[in-house]
Amino acid sequence: MSHAENAHAENAHAENAHAEGRYTEGAPLHDHRVPAGPIEHRWDRRRFSARLVNPANRRDRAVIVVGTGLAGGSAAATLAELGYRVDSFCHQDSPRRAHSIAAQGGINAANNYRNDGDSVWRLFHDTVKGGDFRSRESNVHRLAQISAKIIDQCVAQGVPFAREYGGLLDTRSFGGAQVSRTFYARGQTGQQLLLGAYQALERQVAAGRVAVHARTEMLDLVVVDGRARGIVARDLVTGEVTTHLADAVVLATGGYGNVFHLSTNAKGCNATAIWRAHRRGALFANPCFTQIHPTCIPVSGDHQSKLTLMSESLRNDGRVWVPRDRHDRRPPGDVPEAERDYFLERLYPSFGNLVPRDIASRAAKNASDGQRGVYLDFADALHRLGRDVVRQRYGNLFEMYERITGDDPYRTPMRIYPAVHYTMGGLWVDYDLRSTVPGLYVIGEANFSDHGANRLGASALMQGLADGYFVLPGVIGDYLADAPFDPVTADHPAVADTASEVRGRLKTLLAVKGDRTVESFHRELGRLMWDECGMERDGAGLRGALERIPELREEFWRRVRVPEGDDLNQELEKAGRVADFLELAELMCLDALHRAESCGGHFRSESCTPEGEARRDDARYAYVAAWEHTGVGRPPVLHKEELVFEHVTPTTRSYA
Repeated sequence: MSHAENAHAENAHAENAHAEGRYTEGAPLHDHRVPAGPIEHRWDRRRFSARLVNPANRRDRAVIVVGTGLAGGSAAATLAELGYRVDSFCHQDSPRRAHSIAAQGGINAANNYRNDGDSVWRLFHDTVKGGDFRSRESNVHRLAQISAKIIDQCVAQGVPFAREYGGLLDTRSFGGAQVSRTFYARGQTGQQLLLGAYQALERQVAAGRVAVHARTEMLDLVVVDGRARGIVARDLVTGEVTTHLADAVVLATGGYGNVFHLSTNAKGCNATAIWRAHRRGALFANPCFTQIHPTCIPVSGDHQSKLTLMSESLRNDGRVWVPRDRHDRRPPGDVPEAERDYFLERLYPSFGNLVPRDIASRAAKNASDGQRGVYLDFADALHRLGRDVVRQRYGNLFEMYERITGDDPYRTPMRIYPAVHYTMGGLWVDYDLRSTVPGLYVIGEANFSDHGANRLGASALMQGLADGYFVLPGVIGDYLADAPFDPVTADHPAVADTASEVRGRLKTLLAVKGDRTVESFHRELGRLMWDECGMERDGAGLRGALERIPELREEFWRRVRVPEGDDLNQELEKAGRVADFLELAELMCLDALHRAESCGGHFRSESCTPEGEARRDDARYAYVAAWEHTGVGRPPVLHKEELVFEHVTPTTRSYA
């Protein structure tokens, strides 16, 4: 069967999935808050048209911010600086332990200090193209506009960005760009940016405008009369379940990559906050869009609970290769130059090793076929630049690699392989970052809005800080201007019922007393998701997963073993998170099945070119797929938001 015939057959299967009752289709979605007019003026127009809350009234408005990473930390600090009363929640023992601290390589911004042709327009274009034309133009242009302000903000906070000899901030290149727009602090950019946001947050804590609730996990969203009015949370030390009420709720809880069990995310990263909000009425957009990062340390055995990322910045000076002979098992140092295939440089000569992550990951998978090693080699850089320069740029990353693997990357090429890293899907939001539940805002990786089907490297930190420092504070007043809302207390029926549901769910998990560990279920689900909804998907595999996941979920609630104890009980924490993953995974596979095209991180083997590259279907799938929850085991409702491209024409992505 030809590629065209395969694609036609899969389109028919996608229609059959609809006809078979896997989902129903609802009313289309429209983002009514995007201003009209020239795209470069839309953000300014929206900020001007948004209603304001005067400073005296802000003191009477309360906002809950869940998550203290770059998006949540910057949002809580900035809202408090404006005068709002803020409650900040994190499940870590300190806001500084948020997973943003693990980001390594850098943050994009269109400052053009290198004078190499960068601009707001070029960053906008690269991001839309890098996302394989599945993101909104207005959102992406706003992100590019704000990017320069982020760098100014962080420098003012004292973030120690790398500098050139003359004192200007230094930049380097990242995948999907031919300019050097990525600002960095060695290989610990996320840590330094997070400390900047953390000190801004702590300033507001000292001023009495922010109350931080550490080691406290959100377990449900409180919705009263159709508005988000608070959360139900559990103290992870005492086990106490409490309700917290406010005028608006902001979710900044990151992505859901740990549905795959093995990912580069911290083990505690989870989807409970956004999934519980989804169950309360927030639409979930593009859940199948997950990013596979090409430069991770390979899996070494069944004992692993997570994977380690090696920064994309290493691809600036490192060269990626495999042995030309598929059966070559020699150590990399024994493979002579003539017998190496620098496949990214061969396949994509214009971008070389700096192609976007989705393309590099698929190329690495195809080149290695799971057998040959894939190597990231710094021999040329060491010869050209010298050991001291390489150490200055990447020293802490080299040290981390050596501690984990026992190999010295100054002497031996790094072993790398693709792994789950980031999720582009998330709760649907409009231009103001509002979800479909009034009063619920979603920022950073927890929403879907800016990256389309693939995120360019160094853009996650840019989006998180843009949302937290600039976008959310600029528009949330438009909603809070309608306050004060009707008073709500903990004994309100809707609040009490939500808290009761949370307590009941916890009791049910403790009462099962089965014979399988939480980890065993998570590992089985992750393996299934990686095999059938990972780097490559096909219709048959996705249908098989959609049959198996409900069976595994039923088995979980019948056989899971959670040790007794309703106070400090980490297995109970994990059990609740895995239970949510078992529901989210089904929606991810359904979304992947219905989208019978390849785009970005979503690669359907039936929809590719003869050369094995992704084949998009803009005529049928140029939309955001936003899913409405109707109950566990019931067909969800699909709402489509059509994507309109006025400034960047969708074309076949070429990096050759």
